[in-house]
Order: sequence, then structure tokens, then C-alpha cells
Amino acid sequence: MTPPPSPARTVAVVTLGCARNEVDSEELAGRLAADGYRLVEDAEGADAVLVNTCGFIESAKKDSVDAILAATDSGAEVVAVGCMAERYGSELAGALPEATVLGFDDYSAIGDRLDDVLAGRPLVPHTPRDRRTLLPISPVERTAAVVRDDAPAIPGHGWLQRKRLASGPSAALKLASGCDRRCAFCAIPAFRGAFVSRPPAEVLEEARWLAGQGVTELVLVSENNTSYGKDLGDLRALEKLLPQVAAVEGIARIRVAYLQPAELRPGLVEVIAGTDGVAPYFDLSFQHSSPTLLRRMRRFGGTEDFLRLIERARELAPTAGFRTNVILGFPGETEDDVAELERFLVEGRLDAVGVFGYSDEEGTEAVGLPGKLDQHEIDARVRRITDLVEELTAQRAEDRIGERVEVLLTEDLSVTEGHADGGRGVWLGHAAHQDPDADGTTTVAGVPADAVAGQIVLAEVVDTEGIDLVADLVAALVPAAAPALAEAGR
Repeated sequence: MTPPPSPARTVAVVTLGCARNEVDSEELAGRLAADGYRLVEDAEGADAVLVNTCGFIESAKKDSVDAILAATDSGAEVVAVGCMAERYGSELAGALPEATVLGFDDYSAIGDRLDDVLAGRPLVPHTPRDRRTLLPISPVERTAAVVRDDAPAIPGHGWLQRKRLASGPSAALKLASGCDRRCAFCAIPAFRGAFVSRPPAEVLEEARWLAGQGVTELVLVSENNTSYGKDLGDLRALEKLLPQVAAVEGIARIRVAYLQPAELRPGLVEVIAGTDGVAPYFDLSFQHSSPTLLRRMRRFGGTEDFLRLIERARELAPTAGFRTNVILGFPGETEDDVAELERFLVEGRLDAVGVFGYSDEEGTEAVGLPGKLDQHEIDARVRRITDLVEELTAQRAEDRIGERVEVLLTEDLSVTEGHADGGRGVWLGHAAHQDPDADGTTTVAGVPADAVAGQIVLAEVVDTEGIDLVADLVAALVPAAAPALAEAGR
């Protein structure tokens, strides 16, 4: 008599950090599923927990360590991957013997590595290295290098293995990986490597696949989307690609994240602001606005340059959305620098602003710069700018009262919270100027009973709650995409 087959080993995937990491996790999930692992949501009872860590700033690293330690409480074998694991390798393994630490080069054989962990076979954690050295310095020479058999691993580019872990109508799609910039405060290029664009045809194929999975909104991500195409020999590649992605059947809206102001060409501004299906949304990495301080950061521009950029985008798309992040307390920052940042924020009228305090990051130029500020002064400046930003972004939301916005529906509050109005429901969603994860929400009343998640409706803003909008339905615009093709993938 043939013995019954052994049950599939189970693995839970925990993701920290940015949308780029979410794409990497879905690639890992697909590889594990192909290797016979069953994916589960709950770490309790799982054979293994894969923690995809973030290694960007000190607070993110702490969150990653906390997540690893929490996973060990489940009794499962814990494996750390992702940016923090790649950045620290053997050092992290020594500090956290509770977990096995794997690097990017383990991703292609992740099923085998988990087999090793579950079988108790010891693995030697990698010694970190500067991944920028693994590809040619010249961007145009990288296209041939990344397809060689000995090419370095580039997470998130193996879309054929991807398996969705989320079920919502929005999904991230990677345009590229790595970064060639040398910002004084940032360690990302050293552990993510040199900038590598994905071929346009491959991006389009993944967009079609995501549409088939029920996705109606794509968020295009990378470390620096404005560099897209420079290694393909075409600096206008993104301008050409965006209309093609927006035209993919089933995709109602795309938005472009991670734009570098110093590289944002006028033609790209025009395409983002004026192409049907592309959200007029500008996620601009300003980091500060004092020209003097930006030069110390190894960045370019300043208040006047940035205000002209915003003004030009608003000329093309008056209701465009703008978000950014800013750093307070960079070495040498003066009171005049902070005042200049305040002037920019007041005049720029941005929709969303992330405020961060500077922290030393190993291996960056900023670690050795003079003029370090005391932590209490950094904290005070963060509080000061955070308070200003909260006031300004709430005012910006109020400016949108009376405006008509296109809202992608995500959750029927009539079901989850019992809201209803004469057979019509109340839905949660996000407008074109709101990122799905970071920029507030829009609540829409009067939505028909047959509405579904992923549909875009036209609504008029009637009130605000902080940066969140409250709106009444005007008309339904775009139906949702077809249901997901299959739970397990393609």
C-alpha cells in the first residue's frame, strides 16, 4: 500500500519597509510555492517564518529586529532576508542567533535554503559587500551583464515567480532596482547595488499579469524612477512606457512613485500630468530645501527650484498631488536652514510630508561630517516641522472641498461598519492624489449597491478629517478588473 503523501511544509512571510520589499516578498513567496511550500498568514503553527527586513534607517532596523524576535515566539524556524539581512549578514546572525540570516544571492534557491534550515543543516551567513561593485560602472554596459549566468541577484525582477500575498486592488510593480546616486546620508546603493532598469516589454507583461489577478491600480516603484532607461540607452524610456502601461486592459490607474527632483525632465512632468490613466501624482524626494544643506547632502536644487517644479506641474494639472520626505538635523543644519525648509513647505502646499530625524548610517559620508547636532535638538526640530506639516496638509485637504476627485474604492464600510444610506453604501478609497498606503483616504457616500473594490468613481469633496477627505458620489467611471485568475498564481 502506498503511504499517503507528506503534508506540505508551511511558511509565513512577514514584510517590513517599503513597497519594493513587498514585491520582493511576493517573488520569494512564488518561489517557495513552486518548491512545494504552502503559504500561510499566521506564524503560529507554521514550520518557518520568513521575515523580509528593512535596513534603511535606525527606526526601521529596530522594527525589523523586533519582528524577528516576535517570529521566534511562534516556535517556527525563523529566516531573515531583505535589506537589513543583506546589509549586515554575519554580523546580524551573530547578534540574533535565534534566526538564520540569508542574503539576496540566496533568493533564487530560497526553497532549498528553507529545506536546509528545517532539516537542521547549518548555513554560513554571508559577509556583506558593496553590491555596486558587482556590475559595470557604465550604466549602458549593465544590460548585457545582468543576463549572464554569473550575474548578481537582483530581487524583485523575477516576476514570473511572483505570487500575490495581498488581495487589494492596488499593487506595486518594480521598474528597476538599485541606485547610482551618492547622497551623503543614504546607505541603500551599497546593499541594493547599481541601478538596473527592467526591459519595457517585461514590465508590460507583469502589468498584464497583475491585471489578471484583479489589480486595477499599479504603483510603479524603484529606488529612483527618474533614472529609468538610462542603462537601456534611452533617457525618455519612462515617458514612452507610462502610456503603454496605462493602456493595459483592466488597469484603471497607474501612479509613479520615487521621483528624484534633480532628474525630473520637463517631458516626464508633462506625461505624468497629462496622460489618461496616469495619476497626476508627484512623489518627489526633496529631503530638504535649503540649497546650502542640500549640497552637503550631495543633492541639488533648493526652495526656488522646487517651487517652480511644483508650479509647472500645477499649470498642467491643477489638482495634482504632491508628497515628499524631509530630514531634520543633518550635520551642519542651521536655524536658517530650518527656516528655509519652513518657507518651502508653506509655499509648496504639499498633500503629504514624511518628517524624519537624521541618524548616522554606517558606511555613509555623513557619518564623518562635522557639525553633528545633539539628539534633543534633532528631536525638537522634528516636532516643530511635524506640527507645521500637520497643519499645512490639513489646510491643503480643506482646499480640495468642492473639488471633484476620482476615487479608487477599496473597502465597503456599509458591510464592515454598518454604514448605509437608502440602499446606497459608503466606501473607503483613495483619490488620484493619495498613495494607497501613505497619503490619507477618501470616504465616498452614495455608492450603488453593485459597486466592487477596484472600481473608480467620481466624487465631490464635501468635508475633511485631517488629510482625509469626505466626498459624495457623482458618477461611476471605471469598472473593476476581472476577478483573480487563480488563487495560486498564473
